[in-house]
Amino acid sequence: MRTLLILSKLRAFPASVEASADISKYQVIVKEDLRSAETLLTRGAVDAVILDLELTGISAIRLIEQLRQAAPEVPLIVVAADKSWEWEEDAFLLGVSHVITKPIRGKLLNNLLDRVFQPPPANRPETMTSPTSSGPRLAGSASSHFDALEALRKFSVILTHSLEPQALLREFLLVLREVIGVNRAVVFLRNPASLFGTSPPDQEDRWLRSACAIGLEQSFLEHFALNLTTGLGAHLRKHGRILRNTSAEAEASREMAREFHLVGGCVAIPILDREALLGVAVLDERLTGAPYENEELSILFHMLEEVGLAIRNSWLHDQLQTSHTMLTGILESLGTGCVVIGNNLSVLHSNAAARRILLTENPDKPHLEFTDLPQELGSKVFTVMKTNIAVPSFKYQFQAQLDQYYLVAISPFQTEKAATADAALLILENITSLERAKRLEVETSNLRLITTMAEHLAHEIGNSVVPLSTHQQLLDTGSLDNEEFRASLSEALGSGVKRITRLANQMMFLARGKTDFGDQIRVNELIDEAFREAYLYHNGKPPDFNIAADMERLTVAGDQKALRHAFSEVLLNALQATQGESKKIAVSISSTGGNGHRGVNVEIRDSGAGFTAETARRAPEPFFSTRNVGLGLGLTVTRKIIEDHKGRVEIATPASKGSGVVRITLPLSEQN
Repeated sequence: MRTLLILSKLRAFPASVEASADISKYQVIVKEDLRSAETLLTRGAVDAVILDLELTGISAIRLIEQLRQAAPEVPLIVVAADKSWEWEEDAFLLGVSHVITKPIRGKLLNNLLDRVFQPPPANRPETMTSPTSSGPRLAGSASSHFDALEALRKFSVILTHSLEPQALLREFLLVLREVIGVNRAVVFLRNPASLFGTSPPDQEDRWLRSACAIGLEQSFLEHFALNLTTGLGAHLRKHGRILRNTSAEAEASREMAREFHLVGGCVAIPILDREALLGVAVLDERLTGAPYENEELSILFHMLEEVGLAIRNSWLHDQLQTSHTMLTGILESLGTGCVVIGNNLSVLHSNAAARRILLTENPDKPHLEFTDLPQELGSKVFTVMKTNIAVPSFKYQFQAQLDQYYLVAISPFQTEKAATADAALLILENITSLERAKRLEVETSNLRLITTMAEHLAHEIGNSVVPLSTHQQLLDTGSLDNEEFRASLSEALGSGVKRITRLANQMMFLARGKTDFGDQIRVNELIDEAFREAYLYHNGKPPDFNIAADMERLTVAGDQKALRHAFSEVLLNALQATQGESKKIAVSISSTGGNGHRGVNVEIRDSGAGFTAETARRAPEPFFSTRNVGLGLGLTVTRKIIEDHKGRVEIATPASKGSGVVRITLPLSEQN
């Protein structure tokens, strides 16, 4: 087991290292400063040092120098909160093994420790380079095969280093310097596509800007970029292969020669994502001035292709994260409560409105849980998860907020191959103001209806009382002895009683709620009784009344008194519509439909002028009448009674052959 010495003034940092390091391989000793750890270092009791630096500067470089003097052979890993390229280069020159940024990632830390403590292979020759080569080779001969594998292994580590392109490129360039001894290098990249951009990369931007460099001043590169329409950018975008500054194409192009000269490079390698050009890497010769072999550049090309894919993935990750942040912000700003629940019944997201609605009893609770949902809503969410069927919107009141009304909707989310829903969306919309507005509208409408009804009733009752009042005044004159007066009084009393009785019946049937289906009624007898009732309210000669029935034993189930009144209103309208000497009212009764849906159809036809399109449309409306007397509630009451008996009323229009036609359909009883 190896011993790791951690130098840190923060308590949290050693704890994170202990949590990340493999406890089966390493034991950890923590010291606050170099003075307290000097004895361990001088005695050789430490296998590696991990130095925690919050700030990177001159004081940090001085501390590294003191560490190297105290223990020159002990591997040193620096963990910094932030770092610059110049400071990082100085740290490596002082013998630092690795420089990584916070936070500590367990996989990366263990990988670096394995690399630090990995012994050199026994079969590796002492000399891996040819006499003519001043640096290690990646490929090209049997003696350099291990170097290529080592480079690829180091390269594979940096792909998991960070999702941030600049950090990834820094690590890559450091690997290049370590493996092949590159002197200077700069990487130019396109700008990533915008969040909502749908255009391919070639149409988004025409410039490649410096993203990372080693051995060059960043201030110079901030004012230098490659153009995709001319020079190196255009050539690599078109051909997609490695370009040397000594090639015929580069020497023939003044623009490419100028760009090679300004950057100080000798090789330009395209960075592809297997679809488009993402950038260009321009490399100088080795530190010793030796050129690169073709096999080395070939492997570098493939490495940069993998880097390009990693950069594209990091861009996609940034777009996804930005989109997620934007959607989260939108949900948080909504007044409607939104809760996303996973298939394991965990709350994946809840906005502020949802927490405000569902956590009324515990408003300080930071997170919403599934158990915070009322049982009724929780069971519906569970049902949606299992059936993958959305619940239709419904109105809901919480026990703690009985004065509030909410419209609730629950919808499932399911991927293509999932058997059940992956998540469910619960939406809570406060409709209290809408419900109050509806209630106020209903109350206002009812008030208007009561006002209109009161006006019509007062007028109709007044018309009925006028003749009675007149005769009452004449009683004081002793007119009862006059036979003609007695006849007039009798007629006035009878007419007034009938009109007021009809008004009372209309009000009673309009106010009736539940319908009694206990009576078995023969339709032909019902029509006959209704006609006699209607004729009681009609003054004039009796018309020619005829009933034609296909089957005289057709019966319906219902309230006989209510149905009789409904048909009497229609027949009274027919009596009032007929004029002249030849008054005719014809009623035909027939059965309709097949087994299970049979009904009886009653058609009432008079010899009047009939209905126009306008009167047919408005006839069932309350208080609509073409006459100067009456409330205009006859057909309104008829339609209510018939519809309560699961029937329907139809007024024929336009007028058929100068007659009015009303059709009433009712379901037959089971006795037929």
